Order: sequence, then structure tokens, then C-alpha cells
Amino acid sequence: MKNYKTIGGLLLALVAAYFGWDTVTDSGNTASDSAAPTTIEPARGADSRDRSEAPVSDNDYRDAADRIVDAFEAGQGDLWIEAGGRVSRVLSDDNEGSRHQRFIVRLANDHTILIAHNIDLAQRVPLKMGDAVSFYGEYEWNERGGVIHWTHHDPRGRRDGGWIRHKNTTYR
Repeated sequence: MKNYKTIGGLLLALVAAYFGWDTVTDSGNTASDSAAPTTIEPARGADSRDRSEAPVSDNDYRDAADRIVDAFEAGQGDLWIEAGGRVSRVLSDDNEGSRHQRFIVRLANDHTILIAHNIDLAQRVPLKMGDAVSFYGEYEWNERGGVIHWTHHDPRGRRDGGWIRHKNTTYR
């Protein structure tokens, strides 16, 4: 039963993000009433939107990877995160509602995370297992390690969107 709640919550979060809806937090406040989302960026200090197209190494983003694990262990979500790692598994697309390309990234600290990239709003990333990727998006907690979504532009232009960088190309 718990898995259905997790899946339902994830689907609700993805639909809400797509339409720009406010969602209800555990405290009962809407996301717009609560504190602004936290942004986690790598220790290198560069702004996530101004970074060079340099390839990702396994140790890039180690600080961000550790912060993702901290958020996972605390059950925390609603975090904007820039991180990266290596594709450890390419999953089938999620074609329910908005279509999402799905893949698992293994971070520098060995934690894995699901990336759900909306391919109705952004171009599919042509990746394969072992490829280095970096991403900027919203982390949401789940019991399997978490999911990153909002790796695309905001179609309504109300917030900064995210991206995925792969082989010197940025997909928004």
C-alpha cells in the first residue's frame, strides 16, 4: 500500500509541476506559503546557468551528492539541485500523462537517483549506460533514493527551469 502512495505522490508532484500548481506540504501549507525551495549547487561556486560545457568527472558535484543523501535521509524534498554523475540504467519512458524520459544516475558518493525528464517540453537526451551527465532540477524525496524533475524550461515562464547536460549539449 505504501508503494501506491509513493507513486501517487510522485505522479501528483509531476502533474502539479507541469501545470505550475501549488502543492500541499506536510504542514498543510501550500508550497507558495512555505519558505522558498533550497538550492543545492556544487562546491565549485559557479552559477548553474553560467557554467561551461566541460565534461563531468566522477568527483564533480561530490558536495551536492552528499547533500542529496542528507535530504534523502531526512525525507526532505522541494530542493533545487545541480549535480551530476554517470547513467547506471536507462528505463522505459513514462507515457502516463506528460511523457517523461527516465534514467538512473549514480552520484559520486554511490547514491542513485531517478531523473524524470519531461519530453513533451524538452528534447530527449540521447544517452546510454555509463554516460556522464549533469543536471539542474527539483529533488523530491521517495523511498528509493529520490527523483529529480523540472529538468526543462517552465512553459509559463513563471520560474527558472532546469536542464540536463550531456556531451556538451544542454537540454532544456
